[in-house]
Amino acid sequence: MANNWCFCTLAVGKRYREHAKNLVEDIQKFASNIPVLILTDKPEEFAEYPVAQAINHRLQSVKGYHDKRFVIAAALRNFKTCLFLDSDVRIIGPVPENLSYHPGITARTGCSILKHNARNGQGEMIPLLRHVSEKLDIDLGKTKWFHEFMFAVTKQDGAELKFLSLWQTLAYFFEMQGFYGGEGNIMGLAASKVGLDVSFNSEDPFPFFKDNIERVRIKNNQSNIEEKSIFFEVHRSIEFPKYPIWQKLLNRLIKWAMFSYRTVKLRFLARKDAELPRLF
Repeated sequence: MANNWCFCTLAVGKRYREHAKNLVEDIQKFASNIPVLILTDKPEEFAEYPVAQAINHRLQSVKGYHDKRFVIAAALRNFKTCLFLDSDVRIIGPVPENLSYHPGITARTGCSILKHNARNGQGEMIPLLRHVSEKLDIDLGKTKWFHEFMFAVTKQDGAELKFLSLWQTLAYFFEMQGFYGGEGNIMGLAASKVGLDVSFNSEDPFPFFKDNIERVRIKNNQSNIEEKSIFFEVHRSIEFPKYPIWQKLLNRLIKWAMFSYRTVKLRFLARKDAELPRLF
C-alpha cells in the first residue's frame, strides 16, 4: 500500500455506527487515500464506502471500552501505524498523507497517571493502580495516562504485541473489580510495564471536531460556537434520538441484559488468561 498507516475505530451498536459513517465520509472527503479500519457488528453498512475496511466484531469487554485493543491489533497486522479515533470524532479539514509517528504510542493529551486520577475525583482508582504496580513491578510515578479519543500506535520491535496482551490481562482484572472504563489508565500501565514508549503531541495534524474538546476550545475563545453548531447538532441527534417510550424501555432492557451477559462471560474469559493470577 502507498501509505503505511491507517485510521481505525470501533463502531458496535446503532449509535456508534451512525457516528462512524459520518467519520468515514469525512475521511473520504479529506483523506481519500487513507484507509479506515472499522470493527463493527454490521460491516455491510460500510460496504458503500471505498476507504472503509469493516470487520465483523462482537463486544468482548463488559461495556466495550477495552475492545479498542482488538481494533489496534487488527490494524497493526497490515499497517506500521494506526491512528485510533473515537467514532464520534469528525474530521473537518485536509489530512496530510505523509503523517508519521515515533515508535510506540503518540497521544494528543495526557499526564502522570497519579495526577490524572487525583484531579479527576477518581481517588478510588489509585489503590488499585498501586496494587497492580506492586504486583508487576511498575514505577507508578513514571507511568502515563492519556486521553483515549485520539492516539496513534506505531510498531516498536514487538513491544506493541506485549502491550496488547497485557492490556487484555489488566482489563480483565479491573473489570472484575467493577471498573469497566478508564482504558487510558490500563493502556498507561501496560505500556509502562512492557517498555512501549508513550509521548504527547498537542499539535493537531488536521482539523477535527470532538464535542467535549470543542466545548473547551469555545470556553477558551479558541473556537466559534456558531461555526461548529452544525457538528453539535448532528452529534446531538445521534446521541439523543427521539424514540417512543416503549422503544426506550426496550433499549434499556436490552442494554441491561447485554451488560449482565458480558459480566458473566468475563469470568469465563478471565479463567483462560494465564497471566491474570499474578495480579491477585
